[in-house]
Amino acid sequence: MNIQEILSKVDHTVLSTTATWQDIRALCDDGMQYKTASVCIPALYVRQAAQYVQGKLPVCTVIGFPNGYSTTAAKCFETKDAVENGASEIDMVISVGTLKAGEDDAVRRDIEAVRAACKNQVLKVIIETCLLTEDEKIRMCRIVSDSGADFIKTSTGFSTAGATFDDIRLFKAHCAPHLKIKAAGGISSIADAEEFIRLGADRLGTSRIVKLVKEGKKA
Repeated sequence: MNIQEILSKVDHTVLSTTATWQDIRALCDDGMQYKTASVCIPALYVRQAAQYVQGKLPVCTVIGFPNGYSTTAAKCFETKDAVENGASEIDMVISVGTLKAGEDDAVRRDIEAVRAACKNQVLKVIIETCLLTEDEKIRMCRIVSDSGADFIKTSTGFSTAGATFDDIRLFKAHCAPHLKIKAAGGISSIADAEEFIRLGADRLGTSRIVKLVKEGKKA
């Protein structure tokens, strides 16, 4: 697998609390230069970033981030605002507590409402795998498959752990064929990126891969 193939699947990401516009602009410059799939940034900077890249790079942002326990109405407002500001991809966080309470229909309705709010833009659903049992992960595979979302995503990168190879295997085994997969959180080497893709990840949420390429490293 060549490095450009890997980069083309990377959502080049900066979601740090301390991120400044200068950080986001540098991220966008890297994303355009290395032809990443998108840049994933805080909603605060979406309008500025969209104007800066002028359609040369998709702008992604996060909704209900990182804990997912906003109301559905709040998530929908965030989503509409982000899309109006120029976001072409939306990564939303589920309510983990709602899932753990066994309220699967409520989780699905939350996702469906955000799907409607983001219209034709790409929707990725973050399920925070590190907080879920295997049964809960399998239930989320079914829920997201039925929700109209485009991707299921492992992690926010802000909880106790990130993506694992086992979670991607589980997604491939239990998600509908049309649902794409995003691995995110803790992807720190090119070798790991290759393995996530080999196992079935269509996107990688990471800030590290572009840095490694810039440093001329191969693993």
